[in-house]
Amino acid sequence: MKVVIATPLYPPEIGGPATYAEILVRELPKRGIEVELVKFSDVRHLPKIIRHFAYYRRVLKAARAADAVLALDPVSVGLPAMKAAKKLGKPYIVKIVGDYAWEQGIQRFGVTESLDAFVRMPRVPLQVRILRAIQTRVAESATRVIVPSEYLKYIVSVWGVDSKKISVIYNAVPMDIPGQLPQAIAELSRPLIVSVGRLVPWKGFEGLIDAVTTLREGGNRASLAIIGDGPNRESLKHYLQENLGTHGVYLGSLSHAETLATIKNADVFALNSSYEGLSHTLIEALSLGIPTVATRAGGNGEIVSDDKNGLLVPVGDTTHLAHAITCVIRDRALHERLGKEAKKSVTKFSESAMVLATVALLELL
Repeated sequence: MKVVIATPLYPPEIGGPATYAEILVRELPKRGIEVELVKFSDVRHLPKIIRHFAYYRRVLKAARAADAVLALDPVSVGLPAMKAAKKLGKPYIVKIVGDYAWEQGIQRFGVTESLDAFVRMPRVPLQVRILRAIQTRVAESATRVIVPSEYLKYIVSVWGVDSKKISVIYNAVPMDIPGQLPQAIAELSRPLIVSVGRLVPWKGFEGLIDAVTTLREGGNRASLAIIGDGPNRESLKHYLQENLGTHGVYLGSLSHAETLATIKNADVFALNSSYEGLSHTLIEALSLGIPTVATRAGGNGEIVSDDKNGLLVPVGDTTHLAHAITCVIRDRALHERLGKEAKKSVTKFSESAMVLATVALLELL
């Protein structure tokens, strides 16, 4: 069997599709499946529209001698790959890790609703409507759809895609050896709360800053470290400085090894997002045995079992978030129990489990 993998990202680029594609390129041939990779980075330098046509031509050429096409997003590579597969009459699989139309709507086109509300909204801005139509068409046209969580299976089914052709395959989360701890961390007071993520509205970093501020106002000497980058960088840095001063530090983008070192040094890992497909950083924190507090958003409940391997709090509830963090910090027995159970709970996110499930799906085509 031969599969063409169409990916928007590939190492040294970073991101979920890059990690996923690299694993498949390495592991599928060991199981008798030949892989040809078509990278969007090879055409990204071209003008818009032209780059997508050029990418379509590359996928079309590669797919002539293949048995199937697997695209790792529903828009940038998904649409050209779908067109190429349909022209050749080849089975087509698309992996969907989020609602691209909603994400762009939040960041660029004035959408304010949660994803759960957005997917049922009949009226959305024109630009968002176009993106929604593209991702829905690509998913509906696919032979199979892969999603990394039951939550995203629900979201894609609301688009109108037959749930019977949607397969949940949990992402593998490779664990590097933790690297060097940033000097700025050593200078912070303990206990230390760490959070990692893209600096976008739905990650809830401002609410987390408010929660840590509440802890400090209650006499706790807690400090906060934030890792990540994104469009909200400058406003978030200002908000962090304004509220926590020297007890809050923005570390920017770190290497994976440095990020793991920082998480490992934390007393609590906190994730205050209002949306998650499947959070890799949450899985990494559990793998390192760090007590975790997360919101009941998206796929978080598929990773964290409340009061077993972490604590779950309502979305947007800063008071509950502050209380949960306080409990983990002050109750040493709870702290140790959550950390111990965390490591045991992440086996379903192993690389071997993901590869075997992907092979099984490809063999059914």
